Amino acid sequence: MSFWEMLGNMFTGLWEESGLAQGDWSNYVMIAISLVLMFLAIVKKFEPLLLLPIAFGMFIINIPGASEVLWMKTEVDEATGEETVTRGLLGWLNYGVEYVIYPPLIFMGIGAMTDFGPLIANPKSMLIGAAAQLGVFLTFFGAVVLGFDAAAAASIGIIGGADGPTAIYLTQALAKFTNHDLLSVIAIAAYSYMALIPIIQKPIMKLMTTKKERAIKMKQLREVSKVEKVIFPILVTLFVGILLPDAIPLLGMLMLGNLMRESGVVNRLSQQAQNGLMNTITIFLGICVGCKAIGTTFLQLQTLYIIVLGLVAFCCGTIGGLGMAKIMNKISGGKINPLIGSAGVSAVPMAARISEDVGRQTDPNNHLLMHAMGPNVAGVIGSAVAAGFLLACFGG
Repeated sequence: MSFWEMLGNMFTGLWEESGLAQGDWSNYVMIAISLVLMFLAIVKKFEPLLLLPIAFGMFIINIPGASEVLWMKTEVDEATGEETVTRGLLGWLNYGVEYVIYPPLIFMGIGAMTDFGPLIANPKSMLIGAAAQLGVFLTFFGAVVLGFDAAAAASIGIIGGADGPTAIYLTQALAKFTNHDLLSVIAIAAYSYMALIPIIQKPIMKLMTTKKERAIKMKQLREVSKVEKVIFPILVTLFVGILLPDAIPLLGMLMLGNLMRESGVVNRLSQQAQNGLMNTITIFLGICVGCKAIGTTFLQLQTLYIIVLGLVAFCCGTIGGLGMAKIMNKISGGKINPLIGSAGVSAVPMAARISEDVGRQTDPNNHLLMHAMGPNVAGVIGSAVAAGFLLACFGG
C-alpha cells in the first residue's frame, strides 16, 4: 500500500467515525432543545439542580456518534460472528436508574432535610396531601383514553404528584410492562412543571378562593416534642408498609432520612445524606435521565401528549388540594385558609412558599408558611403512596 493510499484510508476512516457522517436532523433538534433547557436552568433558575444535568446529558448523547462511546458499543467478530458489548461511562452509571436505586437514595436525603413537625402538629393536613393526588389519577384515566397502556398511563399520571424522583422511580419500575420509552420525557416534564409552579398555581389559587378567604389568619401551630418527631417516621413506615409494601422503597428511605435527622444521634450520617450523597446521586440521576432523550425516541407525538397531560396533572393536583382545604374551612367555621391547599402537591418547599406569597399579597401580615408546610410534606408522603399503589396495580 502506497503512502497516498494509506493517507486516503486514514481520512476515510476518520470521516466515517466522525459525527458529521453519522448524525441526522433529530440529533440537532435535540441539541437545540437541550440548549433551551440549559438556558432555563442557568438563566431562569428553573429547578437547576436536576434540570441542568438532565439538559447536559441530553446535549452530549445527541452529539452524532457520541452515544456508542458514552452508552454502550456493540462490536461483531468477523471471524466468529460473536457480539461483544462494551459499556461506556453512562452505561455503567445507568445501573442506578435501571435498577431504581437513585430515586430512593434521593428520598433519603429529602427526609433528612424535612421537618415533619407542621404535619404532626396538624394531622388534618394529611387530607389535603391526599386530595392533591387527584391530578395523578385523573391524568391516568386521561392517558388511557389517549391510547396509552395502563403502565404507561400510570407513569404519566404520577407527574401530578409534583415529585421528580417519584416520577422517575415509578416510570423505570414500570418500564418492563410497557412498550413506551417514557423516562426522559416524564422526567423533563415533571421537573419543568415543578419549576413553573408559581406560574401554574397562582391563577388557580386566586380563581378558587375569595379575597376574604385569602385573608384568613390561622392560629400558631403547637410545639411538637422530640419524642413525637422520632416516633412519627417509624409509625408511618410500619402503617404504610403493612398496607402497601410497594411504597416502602421510596417511603422507607424518606423516613430513614427523617429518623436520622430527628434522632440527633447520627448527625454525621444525616449531614452526609443531605449533602454529599444527595448531591452526587442527583448528578448521576440527572445526566443518565438526560441521556435517555435521544431524538428518535423523544421526537414523537406521544411526547406532546405527555407534556399536555403533565400540565393537566399539576392543575388538577392544585385544584384537589384547594378543594379539600375549602371544605375543611367550611367545617372548621372559617378557621382554615384555603390557600394552604395548593401546597398539597409534593414540591417542597416551593409550593408552601407560594401559599405564603399569595396570602401576603392580600394581607402583608398574614403568614401561612408553617401552616402550608403541613400539607406540603403530606404531599411528599402522598406521592410516594400513590406511586406504590400504581406499582402494586400495574407492576405485574
